[in-house]
Amino acid sequence: MDGSLSIQQSDERQLLAALRRNDRVAQQLLYETYYGQLMSVCQRYVSNEHEAMDLLHESFIKIFAKIGRYQEGTSLIAWMRRIAVNTAIDHYRKSVRRRTEDLDQAYHLSSNDPDIISQYSAKEILVAVQGLPPTYRAIFNLYVVEGYSHREIAERFEITESTSRSNLVKARSKLQKVLTAKGR
Repeated sequence: MDGSLSIQQSDERQLLAALRRNDRVAQQLLYETYYGQLMSVCQRYVSNEHEAMDLLHESFIKIFAKIGRYQEGTSLIAWMRRIAVNTAIDHYRKSVRRRTEDLDQAYHLSSNDPDIISQYSAKEILVAVQGLPPTYRAIFNLYVVEGYSHREIAERFEITESTSRSNLVKARSKLQKVLTAKGR
């Protein structure tokens, strides 16, 4: 493969074949093409840029190692995003002790106030999400951003569904407090 190759110019099958051969040019092309999209996924799960880069690189290592498992005809970016999310979950499991919170304790934290999130920029919201404790941040991202159900989250983190719900309520409450404190 030649260094001027781009995914738009290349047949995806050729790219995948090159990736399966561990072709460095193909790997670089894939990395450069999807860096931004996967970095934004990683940033949502950690509190700083350095950790996000670590997650991103670990995700690409897994992508390159597992490229043989990718099924052609499915969305390549969706497959890679799933690997990045799973890498973030693995990171969370290694770095944080699981805390369970009772839903009854968090019930009073729910709110019927209008959506304050729409008043803020994506950067302000990202900074606020990154400031959440790791448990809240992971559950918030999986439920709100990635669309996981509380059952799926509970299975991945080996917690109860009510704990997942409780942590989501608390995450939203903390985000609301942080964003409201900015004085808008």
